[in-house]
Amino acid sequence: MKKVLFVSFESLPFVKTGGLADVVYALPRALDKSEFEVKVVLPLLKVIKDKYFDQMEYQDHIYINSGLLHEEANVYSLWMDEIEYVFIENDMYFYRDSVYGYQDDAARFAVFSNAVLEMMIKIGYYPDICHEHDYHTAILPALCKLRFNAIENIRRIKHIFTIHNLAYQGVYNKKVLFDLLGFEYRYFEDGSLRFNDDANFMKIGIVFADIVTTVSRTYASEIQTPEFGENLDIVLRYRHNDLYGIVNGIDTESFDPEKDDIYKNFNVRTYKKGKEANKRSLQYELGLEDRPDTLLVGMISRLTWQKGVDLVINSIEHWLESNVQVAILGTGESKYEYRLRMMEENHKGRVVYYCGYNEGLAHRMYAGLDMLLMPSLFEPCGISQLIAMRYGTLPLVRETGGLKDTVEPLNEYTREGRGFSFAPFDHFAFNHVFEYAYDQYYNHRDTWNALIRNAMRYDVSFAKSAREYEDLYRKMTDYNG
Repeated sequence: MKKVLFVSFESLPFVKTGGLADVVYALPRALDKSEFEVKVVLPLLKVIKDKYFDQMEYQDHIYINSGLLHEEANVYSLWMDEIEYVFIENDMYFYRDSVYGYQDDAARFAVFSNAVLEMMIKIGYYPDICHEHDYHTAILPALCKLRFNAIENIRRIKHIFTIHNLAYQGVYNKKVLFDLLGFEYRYFEDGSLRFNDDANFMKIGIVFADIVTTVSRTYASEIQTPEFGENLDIVLRYRHNDLYGIVNGIDTESFDPEKDDIYKNFNVRTYKKGKEANKRSLQYELGLEDRPDTLLVGMISRLTWQKGVDLVINSIEHWLESNVQVAILGTGESKYEYRLRMMEENHKGRVVYYCGYNEGLAHRMYAGLDMLLMPSLFEPCGISQLIAMRYGTLPLVRETGGLKDTVEPLNEYTREGRGFSFAPFDHFAFNHVFEYAYDQYYNHRDTWNALIRNAMRYDVSFAKSAREYEDLYRKMTDYNG
């Protein structure tokens, strides 16, 4: 039995700020339990402690001495769905209203990573594999190999580091490496821990992990280029033999149109009546005109430049010249929120903007929309297009990252495909494919319905991805002997 420890700063059902939490929740559940014993370790954040603390079992007390950092922490555990979750409690660094965004985030990540290793030593738990996720935990492989390497049980651990979004790297003053992580200066001087004249946690994770993965095959290729490499493309090309792209899946139990708490449940056999009922109910809930035959398009997203929000906002007025309704759920940059509020005000009944995030409404939108818009500038994998397809809502995406890997565009001759896509990141290409989709909806409904069936039958679970990760786990441990 191989022991696998997932190390992350967030995971459903406890805390979520993005797709990272979905992966850390779903992937351990999809692994073969007869071969892999999985634990997940998380910081005991405020949002977790306030809700789940009474259900946790105390494990031990640990001390963290790392450079100038001297802290104490408690270790708790909680079993859920055959997975043991381990929590590191230190209220000074983790009991905060938000998950990220503090001036001392570097110290928070340093405390957590050091605590994970001290926890291993104290309770005598040494995994065969540590699976670290994103820059928050990327320093762990280097800690094991440069600072804790005198301990054989830690030295033999293999590390797999997953990049969920290369745009967020954790770049800090180099003093973090010495004052908070206790590294010797020579490792900075020889370039191992240096990025320009700073510390870059993402870069360190890429260099010191045994295997590096990211969340789609296309994104794995893209990030090795200057256009998408975020100044780390040279490092990634250096590790290209150990770099793998494995597309994400979703938790198909949480996202199931047959069982979900939506207006009317449906499956691939009953989708016509189901989609119609969900659409009309969604129109009523959102205050849109009761027009069941109107093409209802939407977006469920963070409102940032990366997501192609400019393309959508600058196109809405043009779309409204035709028979289209628009519903958008999300929050983000204030300039986008303001423009969407104005559009809703100027086009009552045809445009609606929900500022914020509402999980239940998101599910109802996936069920009730005709088409989901994801014209991202870049998208490592994307989760929304996978959910949309499961609910028979056709995605319109830009051909980048995981969107390209998961959304096969319509072939109108064979009726193959699961949505619509375009390549150049510009308004002409975006609106051209939108008009093509519009034509399919109104003038080729048989083809549209064929796409819905294709989309709903597409396997969006983590099953295939889990098998690929299992192969990597075996590769690392078999090589280790």
